[in-house]
Amino acid sequence: MWDVQVAALREDVDHVLAPSLPGFGGTALPERQPTMNDYADALAAELDRAGVGRAVVVGLSMGGYVAFAMWRRHRDRISGLLLADTRADTDDESGRERRIKLAALVRERGTTALLLQPPKWVRDGSDRWEVVRALVARQPAEAIAQGSIAMAGRPSSVDTLPTIDVPTAVVVGADDEITPVAMSEAMASGIPGATLTVIPDAGHLANMDAPDEFDRTVRDLVRRVADREGR
Repeated sequence: MWDVQVAALREDVDHVLAPSLPGFGGTALPERQPTMNDYADALAAELDRAGVGRAVVVGLSMGGYVAFAMWRRHRDRISGLLLADTRADTDDESGRERRIKLAALVRERGTTALLLQPPKWVRDGSDRWEVVRALVARQPAEAIAQGSIAMAGRPSSVDTLPTIDVPTAVVVGADDEITPVAMSEAMASGIPGATLTVIPDAGHLANMDAPDEFDRTVRDLVRRVADREGR
């Protein structure tokens, strides 16, 4: 899902890493149910393998939850944060139940159970559905189930917001139905110095719906980080 960003940003930064979370993208499935902390630790290990000390961390949707966990556990590795189409609070009880039921569904019926029709996280009228469908179809059902359960059990990050003291950008698609603009406004207001960018004609997958505008926000954040660090 980050192919466009990886290609576009390589000219602007020293390293661009787009690691898969454990179980996804051909990586080994965790032997036990992972938590957001486990995913964050895995990403810190990816930085180690790449020889990168600190990075601008970009997380979209579930990636935002992982980014929050990474901040709590590995903040010394983070020079800037971009939180896209995500939220700081937890799911309510019905939301947690939906995630747990989804995990049971894919374990019983396989990944194809998710692909019968475009989900709400694909913008109405988007031409990205076939691309997204192919991406999802390649993932193991168990990885999707584990990810869904991990999201259901994630802690609140509301109290984390005021502790974030690196340059931060909050980005949201104007048509995002999963994490609407109001959630991003509240999140940005809780992070000291955070910027908020609402991308027109984009839904929950803002980086895929409007890659040029999304990439601009990444470049702006990288420049802010460089300015702060005197580079």
